[in-house]
This record gives sequence, structure tokens and C-alpha cells, in this order.
Amino acid sequence: MITVLTGDNLYELNRQLHKRVESFVSEYGDLAVEKVDGEEATYDAMLGAIESQPFLAARKLVVLRRPSVNKQFTENIEYVAERCAESNEVIIFEPKLDKRTSYYKQLKKLGNFNEYSQSDTRDLPSWIAQYVKHEGGMISFTDARYLVDRVGPNQQLLARELDKLMVYDPQITRQSIELLCEPTPQSTIFQLLDAAFAGDAKRAIALYEDQRRQRVEPLAIIGMVTWQLHLLSVVKAARDQDSNLIAKDAKASPYVIQKTKRIADGLTLAQVRSLVTQVADADEKMKTTAVDADMVMTGLIIRIAQMI
Repeated sequence: MITVLTGDNLYELNRQLHKRVESFVSEYGDLAVEKVDGEEATYDAMLGAIESQPFLAARKLVVLRRPSVNKQFTENIEYVAERCAESNEVIIFEPKLDKRTSYYKQLKKLGNFNEYSQSDTRDLPSWIAQYVKHEGGMISFTDARYLVDRVGPNQQLLARELDKLMVYDPQITRQSIELLCEPTPQSTIFQLLDAAFAGDAKRAIALYEDQRRQRVEPLAIIGMVTWQLHLLSVVKAARDQDSNLIAKDAKASPYVIQKTKRIADGLTLAQVRSLVTQVADADEKMKTTAVDADMVMTGLIIRIAQMI
């Protein structure tokens, strides 16, 4: 039997892999597991692991990590599946597969196909609370939501940050989060825009400078500003439509849409159009002329704050 584990949620992927391996080991022992790295093994080595009978065990588990690195493997996945010994179980571990490829489509046909995407941002505070409780710590729902805002929705990163926080103090607070957890660029960009849209140019510039100290380039920052502005335009055009419907159409988190709505409510449609024009002009200027990108960005931020 072949099981496929794929998706962009590395935390859940690794958890599922660990769970399956531990279950197999508890029944058949350590010698019954063979791990093969697709980045190092040849096609013949991977095929041989799948075909060969178990040694000193009733069954064998073969874990193939990223076998898609090997082009010959992807081109012969149907044959590989046919060659799997009846006594063997195979786990194909493939994060971030391209869904347009024939390899992805062939894997889906194998039957036991498991895809794990990043969790909905709305569910993450509850997940954080459960994770912390399981590890013997405590965190309020408000602080859990603040951690998501600060770090982002990546569960693997959140788990690492939570482990670090609980070593410092099992009672996790907003103060310990601010002390130990660096904000991710995207969450800080939203704070930057939030400050600019509130007319607080000083705080917005400080947040921009903080991004630059983290070595985030101006073009990357304006790219994230453009993404936020796209959501702002979508929300403004949707008027009073339900946040969940807007999120579905925009392929964004309902939580992010709700936050964007609060900004959109304070702007007119004409102001949104003006913002789009100014950001587009700044983006073009930085990409096509020899200007000081930091001066362009700080000037744009000040104009946004003065517009409100």
C-alpha cells in the first residue's frame, strides 16, 4: 500500500509522518522501517527499497522523502506503484507539489492521498491554546490571536515559537511574546498600513524602518503593500457583503478580511482609487528608474497618512 503525504502545512505533514512511523515501529520494530532521501538516492535505489522483502520483520515501511527530485521516479510512478511488494507499506512525503503536473495527478490516483494545507487563521488561536495546554502551559485566547498576528499562520513556525516561549515561562503573555518573537514581514506590513491609514505617519515610518533593519527590501515591502491594497479594493467594492463570502472570492482568510474591513470603512472609494494609483506609480518608479527606493517608500507612506 502506498500513502501520499503532501501540502504546504509542514507542521501537520511532519506530525502525520511521525505518527505513522511510530505506530508502525510499535508493531513491527525499528528494523522494519527504511528511510530513503530522494535528493540522494538513485531511482534504482528507491525502486529496490519498494520491491525488496522485509528483513527480520513481518512487514516493512519505506519512507520516501521528496522522491520527485528524481525525474525518472516521477516519470515512472505508475510502474513504481505496481512494483510495491505486498508485504511493504510506502509513504511518499512530498511537500508543495505542483498540482499541474502529471506526477501530482498520478499520486492522487493511488488511493491513500492526504493533502494538508495551512490552517484557517480563525482556527489557529484555538489550536495554540490546545498545544500549550498539552505541553503544560497557559495562554489566553487574546494572546494566542496576538501571536498569530505577530508571527503569521505557519503552524510549524508557531509551534517553534510556542516551545521557545514555554521554556522562558509556561504562562505565555503578550509581554513574553513581544520579548521573544520577532514579527514576520507580512504581519508588520499590516501594522504599517494600519498606522498610515490612521494618519500616524511617525509610527508607520518607524515600522518601515524596522522592516529595513530586518533586511526586507523596499520592493518586497511594496509588493506586500500591493497585496494588502488589493484586498482593500476587493472589500471596498464588495460593500456590505458577508466577510466569509468575500474571503472565499478573494482566496484570503476571513480574519484578514475582517481586519481589512475596519480600514475600508474609514475610506471613500475615491481615496482607495487614489491609493492604488500612488502605489502603482511608486512601484513603477522603483523598478524603472535609478531612484532611492527608501525615499520613494517613506514619501509614499507619508502621503498615505496625510490623505486620511
